[in-house]
Amino acid sequence: MRISAKADYAVRAALQLAAAGDREPLKAEAIAEAQEIPHKFLEGILNDMRRGGLVVSRRGGNGGYRLAKPAGSISVADVIRVVDGPLVSVRGVRPPELTYTGPAASLLPLWIALRANVREVLDGVTLADLASAELPAAVSALAEEPAAWTNP
Repeated sequence: MRISAKADYAVRAALQLAAAGDREPLKAEAIAEAQEIPHKFLEGILNDMRRGGLVVSRRGGNGGYRLAKPAGSISVADVIRVVDGPLVSVRGVRPPELTYTGPAASLLPLWIALRANVREVLDGVTLADLASAELPAAVSALAEEPAAWTNP
């Protein structure tokens, strides 16, 4: 699985908004600078997030962006789905829509299991979890495995 630059930037921008809370809305320029995200690219991401119902925007001198709902109710998966679509696909197709034959037939349950695990992690972590640096215990346990930090 690959996390696109767009998804990475979207999560980072959402975290910047989560950290800001209900104070004044944040301008795109401030988010871009704080997270070192190209401003023009961020504008498109914020528009996707607005259309997806994750952020709201306000125009004008006191305008900017803020989360549309509490950070504890927005998962990392929600952000990724809004900007990139399904979490796991094979050749752009969702696993349940695939069919394999012969020796490759066992690939389908493998892809389904992969999707289930990705969902479990990304749906189980909210922006509030990340903003407070308190990952769920199951996710922390996965990250604490020494093999998780090495590249085979």
